[in-house]
Amino acid sequence: MTTNSAQTNPHRAVRWWLISVAALIALMVLVGGATRLTESGLSIVEWKPVTGSVPPLSGAQWTDAFEAYKKIPQYRELNAGMSLSEFRQIFWWEWSHRLLGRFIGVAYLLPFLFFLWRGGLSVELKRRLWLLFALGGLQGAVGWWMVASGLSERVEVSQYRLATHLVLALLIFAGIVWTVRRLADRPQLAVPARLRFTSAVLVIVTFIQIYFGALVAGLRAGRAYNTWPQIDGAFIPSAERLWFETPWWRNMFDNVLTVQFEHRMTAYLLFTLAALHAFDAVRSRAGSAASGALWLLAAVSLQAVLGILTLINQVPIDLALSHQAVAIVVLTLAVMRAERLASRQSAEAQPAVVPVGQPG
Repeated sequence: MTTNSAQTNPHRAVRWWLISVAALIALMVLVGGATRLTESGLSIVEWKPVTGSVPPLSGAQWTDAFEAYKKIPQYRELNAGMSLSEFRQIFWWEWSHRLLGRFIGVAYLLPFLFFLWRGGLSVELKRRLWLLFALGGLQGAVGWWMVASGLSERVEVSQYRLATHLVLALLIFAGIVWTVRRLADRPQLAVPARLRFTSAVLVIVTFIQIYFGALVAGLRAGRAYNTWPQIDGAFIPSAERLWFETPWWRNMFDNVLTVQFEHRMTAYLLFTLAALHAFDAVRSRAGSAASGALWLLAAVSLQAVLGILTLINQVPIDLALSHQAVAIVVLTLAVMRAERLASRQSAEAQPAVVPVGQPG
């Protein structure tokens, strides 16, 4: 006979497991940001998923790793004359980033297999957890695909691939946050349909803003045009400066001015949407939905302030990482809010009734 405790404990454990994995992903995003800001991402020029977890342990191994780095364009064009001690500093950032990725894989897979054996997961939940695991595997491949772009002809990784790598990491993060919230099985809030719609739009715009932010990082665009609210001498730069590359759409991804401009404009759009959403929620007397909207607006406002400070101070690492950290907070609150207002299928959060200790 299955007790109430036996039915709820599996989901409580699953939620804490997923929360831990989400925290690790957030940490990895920040370590990845530090790796990018310190120009450390190309210090390891090989992809060894298993043996690469062991760093150089002898002087000869350190010399070999350094000699391999000397063969790529970044060393020859940016870091020629670097000492072995300086190489070690950038090596440890990239190694830590990769090791954390491996650890996240293990921290996800082993408990997941245990929960599958233990039973109590619904079919829908299993499907979602398998999808998140597959995306995690894809993320590892995308990470190497990104690094490979900077090993032969460039002195840095492709901004396209960097943005893909970051967005995929945060897509996995958002999927976990959504799943954790869905497992709480809280009742749907009675709010106007427009609030549900705008909460979903806020998630989409947040992801777009994160993508543009990654392009800014990849092009080092934050170190140019360090004035606000004007950029290149005007609030809206001239069309000739924004769209001089051909075909025109390449400016949106390769033109430093255009990339920074679209990042700014999307920030204004996100703030405006968050403010209108909060005003609508308060006016509609949506209860806890209103407080959630106000928290999201506060986070977006803080993110905007940090973005401005990061820009006008020419991207110091402490402000840049704070800006990135609050971006994760904004995404978390936006996803939690969208899930809270979304329609629910109660069967998804209900565990299958399996006797305790029996695999399901």
